[in-house]
Amino acid sequence: MISSTHIHALVFILFISFVSSFTNNPIICAESNCNSNNRRYPQNTNHCKQVTTNHHDTSKNTKLHSSRNNQEDLYGAVHRKEYEMKRLNAQHASLSDPIRMAMGYAQDGIERKRLAAALRRVYDDPTNIANPNAKEKSPEEIEREEKLLENGMADATMRRGSFIVDIKRKSNLSYPNQQFARYDDASLVAEAMVRLGTDVVFINVDYTSYGGDISELKSSIKAVREVNDNVAVVMKDIVVDEIQLGIAKEAGADGIILIASVLGPALENFLNTATVIGLETIVECHTYNEVQAALDGLAQNIMVSNRDRITGELVPDQAIKLAGMFPGSGGPIVTIAGGGISTTDEMKKLLAVGYDGVVVGKTVMGSARAPEFIRAVRDRTMLPAEFSQWGLDDVEFDMDGNVMQGPKKDVPTSDDDDAFM
Repeated sequence: MISSTHIHALVFILFISFVSSFTNNPIICAESNCNSNNRRYPQNTNHCKQVTTNHHDTSKNTKLHSSRNNQEDLYGAVHRKEYEMKRLNAQHASLSDPIRMAMGYAQDGIERKRLAAALRRVYDDPTNIANPNAKEKSPEEIEREEKLLENGMADATMRRGSFIVDIKRKSNLSYPNQQFARYDDASLVAEAMVRLGTDVVFINVDYTSYGGDISELKSSIKAVREVNDNVAVVMKDIVVDEIQLGIAKEAGADGIILIASVLGPALENFLNTATVIGLETIVECHTYNEVQAALDGLAQNIMVSNRDRITGELVPDQAIKLAGMFPGSGGPIVTIAGGGISTTDEMKKLLAVGYDGVVVGKTVMGSARAPEFIRAVRDRTMLPAEFSQWGLDDVEFDMDGNVMQGPKKDVPTSDDDDAFM
């Protein structure tokens, strides 16, 4: 039975889809400066030299090169962001400034870690000890856990995947000259997505690259809290300065995204600062070295993206190839994957290899398929990550751990209770 809340949320998504079909994205022009990105990993310096060498070679068509005749690339975005943060630091130089105060005080006591709990769907699991509403375990369940512990498989239990929506009007770094959706405020979309079942919401605050701003982050936090206090709101930006951590903290965000390819060796310092002020983080990685740097920096939440931020290239199986770098089910590290996801089958495959959640942006922005994608993640459980190589990727389980019969796609029908999206 579909509730009125779900109907209202779906109507809003359909409205965005209708309006978006009539929009055009303005061309963003910028000139990149390769030398400004001095936080890159050493192994990428050859990449940088190649860009500098080909800067005046107009006969070569390369995604790394940006000029006044095409869109802004990552180098240009970082250069622009550094300039913006320099001005912002000057505007908030006073020690009594709210942002400076958010950065200058260590967290007092133990704050609620809403982001990690949402990514693991702690509050949906009645047996999870981290759930304040957890029920007492039956003698049979206790006996089963003891047997699993004896065999070294205490964490080998059925998993629940989380759905993360990346709310943005556009993405000039990945899809130049395209606009995904048109809406007055991201909070409207965030509220609709949460009502449909989203676990975590990314709010983009960089206007040039994604079409958002900090005011939408604040309004989205307020809107999400009124609907579901367990859903986490994360600030997404091209982070190049620690003042951006203060901005996220002062706005009330649960976390912030740090891009490993942008911060390079400075990543650990940003992770430490965020920990001190009580702000959770998600480290976005694409390569083996970036994941290793995040692990070495003791990052708790890691997102593996199929999108190469440097070249803009989409590598569809990159997240699957790197899944083996992480501990098994229930480990200390929460892992999510995203980048170019366009089908529910792609999401299921990422969850099957061990990721705790999936991030979807462009595909559900202004699309009536949003409920389909959310239900495809939330209306099932997954085998422990340790079983990912057993050839059981096509076997799907319901919320009680029973094998699902019937079709694996499309809208549920009244004559087939086992059908699901």
